Amino acid sequence: MTKTPFSAKVTKYAVGSVIAFVISTVFFYAFYLGGAHTGVCSVAGFVGGAVPNWILNRRWAWQQTGRPPAKQLIAYVLVSGVVLLTTTQATKWTNHHVANHVVQHYGLRGLVVTAAYVAVTVVLFFAKFAVYEFWVFSERSRVRAALRSLMNVRRIARANRIP
Repeated sequence: MTKTPFSAKVTKYAVGSVIAFVISTVFFYAFYLGGAHTGVCSVAGFVGGAVPNWILNRRWAWQQTGRPPAKQLIAYVLVSGVVLLTTTQATKWTNHHVANHVVQHYGLRGLVVTAAYVAVTVVLFFAKFAVYEFWVFSERSRVRAALRSLMNVRRIARANRIP
């Protein structure tokens, strides 16, 4: 699984994500059983998993050391914000429907809502890898280059306008 640099990176990303995922899920479930609102549970799960995820991904999977550039931090926070928003909405929706229509036992309901959290996290696992690879931890960001190109086209078009 680590014969090429890319497969090694994918493997390290997967292992780091599993570690962060387990921590995140334990935090989510513990807060849910403690009676917290699903939004609070999602934030607790997110924070519990985001810190080890950042460290393992940046230092181990993408082999980057030293102080991270602001671009990486901002991009990671943006990606994480989307993940947080998605998991919060999914767990809120699941909790509402499960509590009102399906399961009355609180522990079982906690497992179902946690399963929704897990499902969203697993789906976003693949999307996050692509974003990390091509934007967040990329030495040459294709997204940044495309945005720069668009800005240059607008600036040149504005300069070439006939008054």
